[in-house]
Amino acid sequence: MVTRQLPKPAELFELMKFKKPELNGRKRRLESALTIADLRMIAKRRTPKAAFDYTDGSAEGEVSLARARQAFEDVEFHPGILKPAPDVDTSVEILGGPSALPFGIAPTGFTRLMQTEGEVAGAGAAAAAGIPFTLSTLGTTSIEGVKAANPHGRNWFQLYVMRDREISYELTRRAAAAGFDTLHFTVDTPVAGARLRDKRNGFSIPPQLTLGTIINAIPRPWWWFDFLTTPKLEFASLSSTGGTVGELLDAAMDPTISYDDLAVIRDLWPGKIVIKGVQNVEDAVRLKDEGVDGIVLSNHGGRQLDRAPIPFHLLPSVREAVGDDFTVMVDTGIMNGADIVASVALGADFTLIGRAYLYGLMAGGRQGVDRTIAILRTEIERTMRLLGVASLAELEPGHVTQLQRLVPVAR
Repeated sequence: MVTRQLPKPAELFELMKFKKPELNGRKRRLESALTIADLRMIAKRRTPKAAFDYTDGSAEGEVSLARARQAFEDVEFHPGILKPAPDVDTSVEILGGPSALPFGIAPTGFTRLMQTEGEVAGAGAAAAAGIPFTLSTLGTTSIEGVKAANPHGRNWFQLYVMRDREISYELTRRAAAAGFDTLHFTVDTPVAGARLRDKRNGFSIPPQLTLGTIINAIPRPWWWFDFLTTPKLEFASLSSTGGTVGELLDAAMDPTISYDDLAVIRDLWPGKIVIKGVQNVEDAVRLKDEGVDGIVLSNHGGRQLDRAPIPFHLLPSVREAVGDDFTVMVDTGIMNGADIVASVALGADFTLIGRAYLYGLMAGGRQGVDRTIAILRTEIERTMRLLGVASLAELEPGHVTQLQRLVPVAR
């Protein structure tokens, strides 16, 4: 029989503690975000549809991006038991230098259109976290501006080969002069992918005001205030703007890019060079034989060729083909620290985050990028502890099974 009594106020107060309200709106909403998906929802509420869809979307039916994310969701981990890992070491050596975490910030174009702090927020957050930041050829902050935002950290530069080769050569020289230590020579964009969300939204550079954009802007006045009261967007590699992103890319990029162009850029670049956009084993092996410093397995976040290979699925076979002494990085579809842990276990030396960084940026500027990094760091550390590994070097293929829904038809 349970004994009943009237509750005593003193005992009730022991059970209840009132949380102090957070008056800073930005801090409050960022603290409420526990996952990258949470940051995405906040970003969607705060960003005009055209700018958000440019970030969130991919090419044609968006099959490549969906498959890449599904591939990470279809991971099965195999933890070891009775292997205490109270402290975990998440640091790595990558391309001749340190990174405090096994991921860096990927290159993203037109970044200040998502949120006005743009690349400065990304570079500053990377510096604070001790990870590399990659500036895109189509970035909206200059090479020198990124160096100023991250003067002592690691800056990488992503290079497109333009129709006007001298533009690419000059950008290469400027990045080297500014002390950027690694060049990402990007090979998957001879022409622009069909990014249908941008066409449907009428998304252009610079943004064009229509009845639809005005209606969409009404509940998001802060974005337009930031956009209209900060310096004009400038693009280091584009001499003129006006048109959709696809039209700008098609006008700037050269579909005749070849190994000859790679040879020219290698002669110009004094630092490490990696090839970004590798999508098969044969190209990975050839690039290793060519003597480049590494590759990035990537389908450009699904933004180029739809139904392209899934980089995460490709990873084990590439690692086996190129051996352990060649740098292999991976991007596309990463939305959780566990995705990064799985990639390292299956042979990746490093990973790059693009949309995850931009969701944080749109959700809260520099503080939002800091929150992205903090969320991923927490997820990486927790996953490692649950697997029973104290360092990234202890991760191995036996920790992961790729549960594959898409099985090739036998020929």
